[in-house]
Amino acid sequence: MHRLRAVLTALTLGAPFAASAADITRIASSFEDDDPFDLFIDVGFERTQTRAKIIREQVGPVAEGSTSRDVAGLWYKGVDARLNLELSFGLYRDLEFSFKLPLVFQQNERWDYTSNFSPSVNGTCVNADGTPIGGCSLEGGAAGRALFGMPQESFRGGLGNVHFGLAYAFFSQEKDVTKPTWIVGLDYEAPTAKQRDPSVDTTNPDNRGNVGDRVHKYQLYTSFSRRMGVAEPYFKAHYTIPVRGPGIYSNCDQADPELLPDAQNLGAQGNCFTGPWTRKELGIKAPSQGGMLFGIELVPFDKPEKGQRFALDLRTIGNYVGRGRYYNELSSALRKLLTSEDYFQVGGMLGVNARAAESFTIRAAGTFLYNTDHTLTSEDIGKDVSGDGDVDADPGSPELNPSFDWRYDLVSRRFRAVESTSFRFDLSATFNF
Repeated sequence: MHRLRAVLTALTLGAPFAASAADITRIASSFEDDDPFDLFIDVGFERTQTRAKIIREQVGPVAEGSTSRDVAGLWYKGVDARLNLELSFGLYRDLEFSFKLPLVFQQNERWDYTSNFSPSVNGTCVNADGTPIGGCSLEGGAAGRALFGMPQESFRGGLGNVHFGLAYAFFSQEKDVTKPTWIVGLDYEAPTAKQRDPSVDTTNPDNRGNVGDRVHKYQLYTSFSRRMGVAEPYFKAHYTIPVRGPGIYSNCDQADPELLPDAQNLGAQGNCFTGPWTRKELGIKAPSQGGMLFGIELVPFDKPEKGQRFALDLRTIGNYVGRGRYYNELSSALRKLLTSEDYFQVGGMLGVNARAAESFTIRAAGTFLYNTDHTLTSEDIGKDVSGDGDVDADPGSPELNPSFDWRYDLVSRRFRAVESTSFRFDLSATFNF
């Protein structure tokens, strides 16, 4: 026992353990001997800005003296600003239930040409079904027929999806200083927001579109933290499983050309909801996601007897976003769900937590993520229904994927997002009862 105390003293630099854990392992607990009920109310503002350069694989002959197979380019900017309202309370000892409702003030997007853009980046000389457009040319820098207007903006907003959560602390350093705080939890995002229809015109800020994807999302996570003097390192791993809910959107829902008077948006409209092309096959396919983060809270000021605490929060972040057909950086411009390749996000966060009293805490943080390059229009051309080992791509073939668009899903015509970054600012307050 004396040896254990000596080790703990060395690890903590002689400082006593604080009663509170790192913010990432905070949990509401009830029916404790000295704490019959825990309740946290969190009110937070969150603003995320994503920027990316969108380039396109070469759609014509490579210019003389150039080895590039890509043409520049468009700038994409997306801004998501929301108010998060969250309620967490203890169901039992170290068992927490939480409820969160986001109010999305704006989910706006804008597309502009870069300074060195090529007109052909937004041009085409074929229709969605691959038939040529008469008298059209992309030679010599010609623009062809525009895929969408430039510059362009999209405006969305409204109530977001409701979240429900359960978390349990297997160990709590507050109760046993020889153990870390270890939490396992499940966050469920219910598809309660109104369906987002990408074919609807959202260029008018007075008539904002909806923000719901109609997908259930189950996030499993675990987190650890260990207070050692003024430092509290922590770790979190998470994985999100998407499951399509009722009322999912399908690109075949826009098969009526009156929805898109400028151009038909489907390569094989006649195959919609026939053969293998069911609503399940043609609907949204949200990506699975996983990630880990490592961080440390540095606590230079801590007065547990007064409930006062100040902490500097530093963390590194790594996420993986899988392949899927969903709403990406070009969906609102091209007016449909698009299939994106998988990609990684790497970055970090810097934040501060200040607690003026036991019942009130304020937090501010900035998060930066770099998104690796990925293709935005990568729909599969079809399915080998006949079993002969090849997909019959002839016009009228029942093997053609209705969502495949010959204008930009075909290799040598695809769009890619490069130099993509995201910055998020969070400001929140917690009331503890």
